[in-house]
Amino acid sequence: MPLLTIFFLFLIIFMAPYLILPLFLFIGLLLLLIPFKFTLDSIFNLITVPVQLYHIATNPVLRKNHGLEHATVNVLEREFGYKNLAGYAENSGFYIIGADNVHLVEEAARRGLRLMRSGYSDLAIHRRCGTSLTVANFVSAVIFLLLLFYTGYFSLFYIIMAIIIANIVAKPLGMFVQQYFTTTSDVGDIQIVRAEYVNMDNFWNQPVKIFVHTRQIPYIN
Repeated sequence: MPLLTIFFLFLIIFMAPYLILPLFLFIGLLLLLIPFKFTLDSIFNLITVPVQLYHIATNPVLRKNHGLEHATVNVLEREFGYKNLAGYAENSGFYIIGADNVHLVEEAARRGLRLMRSGYSDLAIHRRCGTSLTVANFVSAVIFLLLLFYTGYFSLFYIIMAIIIANIVAKPLGMFVQQYFTTTSDVGDIQIVRAEYVNMDNFWNQPVKIFVHTRQIPYIN
């Protein structure tokens, strides 16, 4: 892709030299606007990320379904050879995106549930969870805004520094947030009802999406 970009730049220089000045003006404008755009995004993340995490952390059923979603993905990837699966949880269950066999998904979900009930709490954590990306966005926002308010001026260097630091701390911090705030392996009162296709007949070549229905049952003492 970079080679293609360089090729087009040389093509513009030799074939249409009158476009050089507008091109550089456009690039310069983008460089000026990037810090402003990043500032707005940082303020937005600073406000919305804590709200999102609080919403999940204070919803026990959502946390359980989130943990069970991770366990299902872990089982599918480790035991059935799937790769790069995705998913997200709701109060009534969770979605698995990218797996094409509804029976395997249901089997993996039931196996993940049994394993977590048996003490395999690590299955509730997944390295590619969106929580890590959310945490990275929040950390980069905090670092950038601190640098901005401390120095008093915008800088592309600050953006790069904030992104680098955020990506370094995102994985361990994201795992911590997953474990204590957005998932739980305490799924003794969760029951899997069924799994079903959501978008099997799609014409846009989208990944197959399967929804696993769950319900909460009272503990039996």
